[in-house]
Amino acid sequence: MAKLIVADDHPLFRNALINAISNTFVTKATIETDCFEATCQALEQHPDTDLLLLDLHMPGNCGFLGLIQLRKKYPALPIVVISASDDPDVIRRVMTFGASAYVPKSAHPVEIGKALTAVMNGDVWLPQHMQQLFKPDPNNLNDLDLAAKVAQLTNQQYKVLYYLTEGWLNKQIAYDLHISEATVKAHLTAIFRKLGVTNRTQVVIQAQRLQLEAPVDRALAQQQDA
Repeated sequence: MAKLIVADDHPLFRNALINAISNTFVTKATIETDCFEATCQALEQHPDTDLLLLDLHMPGNCGFLGLIQLRKKYPALPIVVISASDDPDVIRRVMTFGASAYVPKSAHPVEIGKALTAVMNGDVWLPQHMQQLFKPDPNNLNDLDLAAKVAQLTNQQYKVLYYLTEGWLNKQIAYDLHISEATVKAHLTAIFRKLGVTNRTQVVIQAQRLQLEAPVDRALAQQQDA
């Protein structure tokens, strides 16, 4: 019997995944989480987890960085990425960054069951029509190294980095984060050092390759304004 964590912020889709799981094999426990922070806490509380189903765009996941961080911290844990995207570049990156499977949210429950069975048996799985997308790509390996560097940033440094990719000035970043411009400059210095670059332009070019997502508090504010 397996212990699984289902990490998705949509209750209806979590239920659909849990139904697919129950129809595939008997589980010891199925833990539900609705944000990246809760997922990390669940993994710490349940170190014997056998499989993680991770929504690529759940709150706090920050695009690919959540997957990178989990892969680094739990190298032996199989991770099945769930996403509504069918972008070939996204799929290639997810698999390069260490996912054991990529399952579209449009997948039939039977397909989800096949994916979970394959991963639990130690295999890598993609839907048949996506298998030709997963080919070794040197650029993806470079992105993996970059993502590992970005994953070392503090939460505040990540926010500064994200705002840089959005074209914000230091004074705008300082205002939004309620810090001084001197503190923003200090964060920039740390970011440059950790990413191995020397100026803002290089940082932006590098960071845009990872398709960074808005920090969770900013994303929530945008949802409330919509």
